[in-house]
Amino acid sequence: MITTLLVANRGEIACRIFRTCRALGITGVAVHSDADADALHVREADLAVRLPGAAPSDTYLRGDLVVAAALAAGADAVHPGYGFLSENAAFAAAVQDAGLRWVGPPVKAIELMASKTRAKELMGAAGVPLLAPLDTGSVTAADLPLLLKAASGGGGRGMRVVRELGALEAELTAASAEAAAAFGDGEVFAEPYVERGRHVEVQVMADGHGTVWALGTRDCSLQRRHQKVIEEAPAPGLDDTVRARLHESAVAAARAVGYTGAGTVEFLLSAGGRPYFLEMNTRLQVEHPVTEAVFGLDLVALQLRIAEGEPLPAAGPPQPEGHAVEARLYAEDPARDWQPQTGALLTLAVPDEPGLRLDTGYTGGDTIGVHYDPMLAKVIAHAPTRTEAVRLLARALERARIHGPVTNRDLLVRSLRHPDFVAARVDTGFYDRHLADLTAPADADRTRAAALAAALAQAVHAGPGTGTGPESRPGTGPGPARFGAWRNVTSQPQTKRYRGEPDGTEHEVAYRTARGGPVPHDAPGVRVLAVRPDRVTLEADGVTRHFDIAVHHDRVYVDGAGGSYTFTALPRFTDPSAQSEPGSLLAPMPGTVVRLADGLARGAAVEAGQPLIWLEAMKMEHRILAPATGTLTALHAAPGLQVEVGALLAVVTEPAAPEENV
Repeated sequence: MITTLLVANRGEIACRIFRTCRALGITGVAVHSDADADALHVREADLAVRLPGAAPSDTYLRGDLVVAAALAAGADAVHPGYGFLSENAAFAAAVQDAGLRWVGPPVKAIELMASKTRAKELMGAAGVPLLAPLDTGSVTAADLPLLLKAASGGGGRGMRVVRELGALEAELTAASAEAAAAFGDGEVFAEPYVERGRHVEVQVMADGHGTVWALGTRDCSLQRRHQKVIEEAPAPGLDDTVRARLHESAVAAARAVGYTGAGTVEFLLSAGGRPYFLEMNTRLQVEHPVTEAVFGLDLVALQLRIAEGEPLPAAGPPQPEGHAVEARLYAEDPARDWQPQTGALLTLAVPDEPGLRLDTGYTGGDTIGVHYDPMLAKVIAHAPTRTEAVRLLARALERARIHGPVTNRDLLVRSLRHPDFVAARVDTGFYDRHLADLTAPADADRTRAAALAAALAQAVHAGPGTGTGPESRPGTGPGPARFGAWRNVTSQPQTKRYRGEPDGTEHEVAYRTARGGPVPHDAPGVRVLAVRPDRVTLEADGVTRHFDIAVHHDRVYVDGAGGSYTFTALPRFTDPSAQSEPGSLLAPMPGTVVRLADGLARGAAVEAGQPLIWLEAMKMEHRILAPATGTLTALHAAPGLQVEVGALLAVVTEPAAPEENV
């Protein structure tokens, strides 16, 4: 019997496992880096052990330290979560060698599936359908497009789509470097890239007594950088024949390696509906909650039961009910090449309503650092039908209050409401086709109304009292200002300038200070019904809208029924010193310089769009491109250098235009 469980992970998955521990009466032990000393998973654990350092390679990837932590805390079992050491056979063996129980599959099964190249050979022998691998040394144009993949690990790291032969060598180098940094193994392989394919997977659960369950399908086709964004169960639009073949293939894969515990067999489904084995993840998946929702199961509890040697229930799995959809909330800017964001997470509040579930590793007041994955939370909706689940999830995300770094929340809402997603016409190229539309600026009229609400709220806050009007006289304390019949008192209009985040669009709004309080200037059809520092009610063309206002330093967060808006208050006049030198390459995020282009040095000639500097942040590599053709006149970046957002990395100077003869 497991009495004390160490979770060799962090963030939302550690918090989620601790939730099951509490329900089962198991003591939960956290490990944490110095950067995570006050993280939510540490606060929710019964015990915690420090792993000195901050980088994953010094902390969560140090199996020896994790095992020592388990022994020090008196744990009798270790759960690896997902990522980090969850699919590391040597770590699983070390846990067992230390006399601890491993909550995961047998070491041999992990070894067999750890290398995707070896796993494909094994699956082919078991009759599981495969894509034929390609030899990168002999590919031709006829083999394109192809996909480069890391032989070890997952999560989209070390993956590149190659569409031109001339790009193959550079992409091989980049994929290998990213794989080595993420998994300690730079081996990559190539296979045909299936255009408009769907990513469909099967959840399996197997005990040590010969029982293997196939717990339905999941569709995880909406991906960015080969990492999943929105997942759902069951996978929509599959006929009974395809669904049965997927289940049979998944069970065959599990039996082929003597699998026990929770695992996922991933397939690529061609446009014609033919499945191809991708890989088997020998761990719990990020998207496991959608399967839990439709089957009414706690997969972590089943993992623990199997680790204790118990059989799966003889009656078999429950019958699935309804549909579930999960959205991953990331601190990133989809409109700027998915750049990860860092900083203080001021507020994170998702509606708590029937059918909704929130799995998160953060709460308001936490800090999003540079060392780990930028996922903040997963929001899951479960309803009787797919249409209801999608609608519930979109509305919950739209109403969520998320103040702090830029997130992908608006992208998620728009994705869920996109006609192709609503009709279940999804594939892995969804964002390649639709990203521009999905990240377009918000409706201009609604954004202007939100900016006006922000200005009016700040005007009241700056006044002699916190509210004016019949219900609150100036200086009498907080209270709403109600406006019924009133007339303007002539005064000079005041202006407020805001920059909308993250698109950078500037908004200027004007108001006058009347006897009853601030009123819009030059905004026909708009009437103020109530205003106070934290809430404004406007009527525009007969429609009443409420806006909740939160101010943090120069940022103003406006949450309304139709969406949320973030503004940065701007000074009345631009500060000339804030302008950077033309051709400057600035760090788009905090991170570490991992490499420079070959031969890059001051005085080198560069071409517009040429990758010059590679920056690693939140476990992903980001290329910094030359902004123009010219000469590198300054270079401040060097491998290993840690930089903050906005740091000057280099300067490219364009050649002077030739003087015209006159």
